[in-house]
Amino acid sequence: MDKLLQMSTKELSRLEIMQRLAEKRMSQREAAQVLGVSVRHVKRLLRAYREHGAQGLISKRRGRPSNNRLADETRQRVLDLLQGKYQGFGPTLACEKLVELEGLRISDESVRQLMIVEGLWKPRKVRKLVVHQMRERRACFGELVQIDGSPHDWFEGRAPACNLLVLIDDATGRLVQLLFVERESFFSYCQVVEGYFSRYGKPAAFYSDQHGIFRVNQPASGVTDALTQFGRAMQQLDIQIICASTPQAKGRVERANQTLQDRLPKELRLRGICSWEAGNAYLPEFVEDFPGLSGQDRQPPLCCPPQKHARCPPAAHRAG
Repeated sequence: MDKLLQMSTKELSRLEIMQRLAEKRMSQREAAQVLGVSVRHVKRLLRAYREHGAQGLISKRRGRPSNNRLADETRQRVLDLLQGKYQGFGPTLACEKLVELEGLRISDESVRQLMIVEGLWKPRKVRKLVVHQMRERRACFGELVQIDGSPHDWFEGRAPACNLLVLIDDATGRLVQLLFVERESFFSYCQVVEGYFSRYGKPAAFYSDQHGIFRVNQPASGVTDALTQFGRAMQQLDIQIICASTPQAKGRVERANQTLQDRLPKELRLRGICSWEAGNAYLPEFVEDFPGLSGQDRQPPLCCPPQKHARCPPAAHRAG
């Protein structure tokens, strides 16, 4: 009675080639080129075919667990941590913490697959691609800084609701300044830009939304060049304010806000931070560790020496 064999498409292709070789209708060198393997491997396949027939071309690993699979103890420990200490974490952030804090050797894809199987993570559907006209990045660090406020439950109920003010350099995408404040106001934005000035010097321009702090949205009759308090302060410092027409225009800081809303509350939870003061004290450390945006290795040079950067005119900044 004939035996029924289960073969993959790749194995069926090899079977056809081995039949041609056995019938002398193809050379071993030609077979190697067709299969994309070495002549030596073709000889091994042909020997297995002659000894065992089609059965010899079937992988011996089929039906067996992978040698690279997670150990049962490691898998259970990861699962316990994901359901407990790291509940609500996404796969990438959870993997970072499992490696950094728990000392586990595991990849982010293994964590992702485990979370999907256990129902802890649901893959997002691919959205329809919407193409927007790209704006070229500025040439120099400090030439343009994107600024925005992000209201969110940053402390997950352990402290009153607040806003996070975010500053990102346009040339490098580097996260440069964060600050927890009660609300977006003239004084809170002055406080966050003062922190930026003390560390990096004066930028050439700020890129913001059309919030009333940056722009007079209802000017008085006959007034066309009205400025807000923040606008007048920046004008005296010779810093231009550019207001974006759409959120997509300042997409770099908008995307950073989404990432911060996912990562920062979890970092605050792990450290037991329950107040704005403690949160603001931790933010410089968070900025240094923020993935993908610290960007020291890809930061363009300043347009002038650091000690003179704060005093040089905006035109020099733009010239780079």
